[in-house]
Amino acid sequence: MHAVSRAGQDHVSSWYADSLPAQPLRPALAGDHATDVCVLGAGYTGLSAALSLAERGYRVSVLEAHRVGWGASGRNGGQAIVGYGCEVDTLEQLVGAEDARLLFDYSRDGMALLRHRLQHYQIDCDWHDGHASVPITARQERALRAGLLDLAERYDYPLQWWDRTQLQAQLDSPRYTGAMFDAASGHLQPLAYAQGLARAAEGLGVVIHEQSPVIQLVRGPRPQLRTLHGSISADHVVIAGNAWLQGIAPELETRIMPVGTYIGASQVLGAERARSLIRNGMAVADVSWALDYFRLSADHRLLFGGRASYSALPPPGLRGVMTRRMHQVFPQLADVGMEQVWGGYVDITRNRAPHWGRLTPNVYFAQGFSGHGVAATGLAGAVLAEAIAGQNARLDVFERIPHRPFPGGRLLRTPLLVAAMSWYKLRDALW
Repeated sequence: MHAVSRAGQDHVSSWYADSLPAQPLRPALAGDHATDVCVLGAGYTGLSAALSLAERGYRVSVLEAHRVGWGASGRNGGQAIVGYGCEVDTLEQLVGAEDARLLFDYSRDGMALLRHRLQHYQIDCDWHDGHASVPITARQERALRAGLLDLAERYDYPLQWWDRTQLQAQLDSPRYTGAMFDAASGHLQPLAYAQGLARAAEGLGVVIHEQSPVIQLVRGPRPQLRTLHGSISADHVVIAGNAWLQGIAPELETRIMPVGTYIGASQVLGAERARSLIRNGMAVADVSWALDYFRLSADHRLLFGGRASYSALPPPGLRGVMTRRMHQVFPQLADVGMEQVWGGYVDITRNRAPHWGRLTPNVYFAQGFSGHGVAATGLAGAVLAEAIAGQNARLDVFERIPHRPFPGGRLLRTPLLVAAMSWYKLRDALW
C-alpha cells in the first residue's frame, strides 16, 4: 500500500485501525519448522483457509509480512456482496451456463459462511444487513433491471427493485434513478473482521507469525516457505498474498493487476444526521466503472470510497477529490469534510473473475477478487481447505475459469490498463 506503517509494524493509518484497540505483535518466524499446511498471508483468504483447515484437524502456520489484515483485508470498503467481481453473464461466457450457476451458488455459500462465522466465533465487526446497487444513467438502470430479472429467473436469487421514490425513502441523495436492493448482502468493519478471524483460528491451534515476509517458495514433495530468519516446510502450501506476492510465484503475478482504491471517513455527523442520509443503514455502490461506494460507520461517520489509481502513487489532491465526490452524492454535506483518507491495492484479473487453483499438486492459491472479496475470500479459504482434504469438486469448477496474463509485461501493462479504463470512464460520462 502507499503509506508506510508506523514503526514498520503497525497498520497504515485509517479510521478502521484508529477505531480499534492496539493488538499485541505476534512473534516473527525464527528457525526451521514443519507443519501440515503453511499459509502465506494473514488476510481474509489466508485466515479463512487456516481456520477451515484447523476445523478439520490440520496443524497450520501462517506467515504474514506485516500485521494481520494489513493489506486490503484491513482497509477495504467493508461491503460484503453475493457474487464476484464480474457479472454472471461473464461467467457464462467463460465456463458455460451450468458452471456459472454453480459458481454463483458457491458465492451464496460464501455469504452464509461469513454470517455463520460471525455468530459462531462471536466476531464483533459491526455487521449490518443490506446492500443497494444504484444507477446514475438510463443505460445503467436498464442493465441493472435486466440483471435483476436474470438473477431471479435463472439463478433463483430474487432481489428488490426500488424506483427513485422508493430509494429516496431510504437514501437521501438526488443522484440515483433507482436501486437493486439485496437484503442478503451487507457491510462490516473490515479490520475488526480480519482480527476476529485470526483469533478464531488461533483458538483452534493455528500459529500466526507477523513481521515474517516470505522471500522464497521452494516447490517439491514437501514445499517450503522461507523468510530471512527461518523456514516452514509442509505437506501443503497456500499462497494468499494477492496483490503482494512480489516475486514469490511469477506465473500468478502476470494474471493480476494491483489497482489502488481509496476511502475517506467524514467528520462525525451525529446519529440523527447520519441516519438521515441512509435511513436503513445499508451499504451503497453505484455501477459506474469509476464507482463510488459508501456506508455509515458505527460512530456516525460517512465512509466514502472510490477513485482508482493505476500507478504506485495516490492521485494528487486526493482528500479534495474525495470530498467533492462525497458532496456530489450528498449536497447537504457541503459543510462536512473528510477527516481521514487512506488507500490500498486490490488485485483485479482481466476478466474480473476469481483466479483460484493449484500451482502444483501441493501448492494452492487464490487471488483476483477484483474489488469484490469480503465474502468471496472466506469462500476461497474454505474451497482450498476442502481440496487439501481431498474434496476437489468446488475447486475444480473454479479452475475451469480461463485466465490470460495482462498484456505488456511489467513495463506496459499499467499504461495499457489506464488507456482501457479511461475509455470506460468516458462511456459512463456520455451514456
